[in-house]
Amino acid sequence: MLKTAMKQCGLIAILRGIQPHEAAAIGVKLYQAGFRIIEVPLNSPEPFNSIATLRNTLPADCMVGAGTVLSVKQIISVKQAGGEIIVMPHSDANVIAAAKQAGLVCAPGVATVTEAFAALAAGADVLKMFPAEQLGHTVVKAWRAVIPQEVALLPVGGITPENLAIFSAAEASGFGLGSALYQPGMGAEQVARNASKFVAAWRATQQKN
Repeated sequence: MLKTAMKQCGLIAILRGIQPHEAAAIGVKLYQAGFRIIEVPLNSPEPFNSIATLRNTLPADCMVGAGTVLSVKQIISVKQAGGEIIVMPHSDANVIAAAKQAGLVCAPGVATVTEAFAALAAGADVLKMFPAEQLGHTVVKAWRAVIPQEVALLPVGGITPENLAIFSAAEASGFGLGSALYQPGMGAEQVARNASKFVAAWRATQQKN
């Protein structure tokens, strides 16, 4: 399902700080804009309620999951809430293994090639290159030369509609989008406007490829 979602739209919405009562309206706007993967970081208010709301609201072809997952214990709660993808800021092999054992997709955060290959060996499905603003597009290009082509590289951190193209040209597979897409307290209509800009930028890169 991940490959299908990524093919539809290689953008992952990161809704850090969202509250459960906001989740349905914002999720619908993101889906309508073209997003097919939505993540609720676990340092948000009542994150499992938001995950459950999104999963119950959105069509089955939209993957819903959790970000900032730090422990094995949290994975169980994510799955119980209906989450399908585990996104991590780090690359703990135990957490990756637990996510895979639970039948969930796992996207650990990596900042070096050594971490990247260790994460793949532990069972990672895709690699979250974090923080992207520190690594830069030149690192994406260098990694792409050694990371297997079938492994998605997803820069996260500081991605905007304006700089997305330069990372895409370096062969990034997709992107995680944070504060440039959503910030706490932002209404659904504003999120929709931000989402449309990102989707337009993404689709422009796909036409060039």
